[in-house]
Amino acid sequence: MDDFEALKKAIEQTLHIHCENYKEAYIKRRLLSRMRSTNTATHEEYLRYLRSHPEESEKLRNALTINVTEFFRDTEVFELIKRDLIPSVLSDRKKIRIWCAGCSSGEEPYSLAMILYDLTNSGTDLSGVIYATDIDDQILARAKEGVYDQKSLKKLTDNQIRRHFTDLGDGTFAVKPHLKAMIRFSKHDLMSGIPIARYLDLVTCRNVTIYFTEGQKNDLARTFHTALVSGGYYVMGKTEYLGREIESLFVPVNAIQKIFIKAP
Repeated sequence: MDDFEALKKAIEQTLHIHCENYKEAYIKRRLLSRMRSTNTATHEEYLRYLRSHPEESEKLRNALTINVTEFFRDTEVFELIKRDLIPSVLSDRKKIRIWCAGCSSGEEPYSLAMILYDLTNSGTDLSGVIYATDIDDQILARAKEGVYDQKSLKKLTDNQIRRHFTDLGDGTFAVKPHLKAMIRFSKHDLMSGIPIARYLDLVTCRNVTIYFTEGQKNDLARTFHTALVSGGYYVMGKTEYLGREIESLFVPVNAIQKIFIKAP
């Protein structure tokens, strides 16, 4: 076993991160960033450092599962979800079921919850549930806690902040219970091939598959296709794409914003 393989095995054993779910080039880039920070020159040296410095494990975890997220990231996408997708579903039924896959620290499912709250709490009998999943226990704990700094709220209006957050007085803001009640956070491995639920109306999985191999991207698209109802929506990240092997499973609704509908 060479040094890189030994390091990957250590990552899987200690951090419970499955390296085969990521492109090798991505793993090597993230490792290189930690090697530079720890002044280690080879994979063998870094592995020794990792084993002798327990605090490095969390830093490596953060490097490998790096998440860049904020509330209403890619505003145009959320405008379309609010204006077109959710109203389309609720025109046929009284409850919408959404899966936010790879939810990271929670900004995306809470953004969806704000939209859903506004659309279903105006004297109607409409409702919804959001399944928010991630493979990282620690980042899920942060999402469940729902406490964010001012920078994370930069795209929210003052009215949205007042309605949906409690100012904790220390520069952070806590999500209010009415949003939390709409979301079911849980750990889930997207590579399991098993959807978190079925008969879903909308799946969002944005800026997650950029780290996956082509085969894994295709398998994940098949999982989402299985999970969705006929005519259900799938929203990808703006830099992501459907491979030729599975592009027939979905029909573009808005190709620029990467919004698709399940093919008949």
